[in-house]
Amino acid sequence: MTFSALFATFANNLLPILLIGGAGFLIGKTLVLDSRTLGRVVFYLFSPLLIFDLLLTSKLDFQSAVVTMGYTATLILLMCGLSFLLGKLFRLDRPHLLAVVLTVGFGNTGNYGLPLVKLAFGDEALAYASLFFVTTTILLNTLGVLIASLGHMDLKSALLGLFKVPTIYGVILAGILNLAHIQLPTPVMTAVGIAASGSIPVMLVLLGLELSRVQWSHSFRTLGLSAFLRLLIAPAMGLLLTIPFGLSGVARQGTVTETGMPAAVATTVLASEYGLEPSLVTAMVFVGTILSPFTLTPLLVYLGGK
Repeated sequence: MTFSALFATFANNLLPILLIGGAGFLIGKTLVLDSRTLGRVVFYLFSPLLIFDLLLTSKLDFQSAVVTMGYTATLILLMCGLSFLLGKLFRLDRPHLLAVVLTVGFGNTGNYGLPLVKLAFGDEALAYASLFFVTTTILLNTLGVLIASLGHMDLKSALLGLFKVPTIYGVILAGILNLAHIQLPTPVMTAVGIAASGSIPVMLVLLGLELSRVQWSHSFRTLGLSAFLRLLIAPAMGLLLTIPFGLSGVARQGTVTETGMPAAVATTVLASEYGLEPSLVTAMVFVGTILSPFTLTPLLVYLGGK
């Protein structure tokens, strides 16, 4: 793994993402913009259409989809469990412990992960990464809500909350159309394709905008534990899990890259909503995102990125 290989991988795959995200960050710092409005546009329109387009046009069979989603769920549960045990070992108080579990369990597999996989490995790997993202979204809106709410919301309410996640409907509709071998009219598919193509740059700008709003925290031990587990242990665990799940080639590239993402920006929303140390969680997201190029670059080289 030479320096030239690392630099080329960083310049070709990570630098473009950082530049667009950095532009969003600067806009957020210089202009008065409501990132929540843009976030809702991404949540209700761009993200569902991107997933719908990827699943409708991909060549993934049902078994590959099930295996990928099972792999993702297993990784998230293992990382949540490991972070809980280590947090107990470090004697973190309950809010800090749950903040670590939340940020370690759920990576930024949408705004950051999908553009990176597309740049590094192409659309075939992106199809697997999109299933990783969908599974993460489902668990974030169930398990993640339960973690953030500190037990104030029951499992039934969390499960009912899934019906408010439009991405789920994109997955279901794409699955029905694929199984029934139904082709949508060309104008509809063209419109979906245009929206899907525009979703990734919008996601990157949104990432920058949201990072420009973070609040700093001085809990350095907790920050360090979260970043270490999220950026180093999660991809190592992801690589190991590809063996029992039989993932190889583009499936391995797409899914393992997603395991190395920093903490999801959406965790800050949950932290704010349920009073789970929001300043600490936003600091975890910010620190992880800043450090991620140093861990993702060698990971991409190892996986055979462009």
